[in-house]
Amino acid sequence: MKMKITVVILMLFPFFSLAQKFSKSERELINSGNTSERMYVIQSDIEKELEILKSVSKNINPKAKNLDILISRMYLAVTHPTDGGVGIAAPQVGINRNIIWVQRFDKPSEPFEVYLNPKIVWRSELMRKGAEGCLSIPNTRGSVYRHYAIEIEYHNRKGKKHSEKIEGFTAVIFQHEIDHLNGILFTDRIKEQEHKDFYPINNPKELYLEQESSR
Repeated sequence: MKMKITVVILMLFPFFSLAQKFSKSERELINSGNTSERMYVIQSDIEKELEILKSVSKNINPKAKNLDILISRMYLAVTHPTDGGVGIAAPQVGINRNIIWVQRFDKPSEPFEVYLNPKIVWRSELMRKGAEGCLSIPNTRGSVYRHYAIEIEYHNRKGKKHSEKIEGFTAVIFQHEIDHLNGILFTDRIKEQEHKDFYPINNPKELYLEQESSR
């Protein structure tokens, strides 16, 4: 009987580790505006805001109170007609939680979709090089190598777990936004890749493989 109880506890542990509510300060920030007002996007050139961007985020309970408000206000921020983009992560609005919006260029009508607690569980060796920018890093763009294809796991708004394989430019957006959840900016990737070598594959998509170091 004792062994059965232990097994049940171990099976439930991942759920309990996921089930985190917003803190008081997070709730205050989320409720500083209503669902018709976009969240302020924090900037890397402001020291206190950079600290948030460089922090690792935590999982969120899909049933958490105020989550719908945050999701709605993040959507308004990323889809703003003059200051929007193709993706946004919760740390960019001052909330260190694992929540992202991504524009799905690989789907009809190219919709924006929200993902809770996303993580990358597989990455292709094949790389893609492309220009990136960031809503939180003003007036800066640079070329970054990203995995051409990835597999992600995430929870939807009902708390159901999903997995999906994604490739191309949409996979780049996912990698950029999930990096935010781990406190990594695209400029960090650029610096990291200065010490790596990549060699091109002869095709029109500008694909690459990382050169193994002999050092």
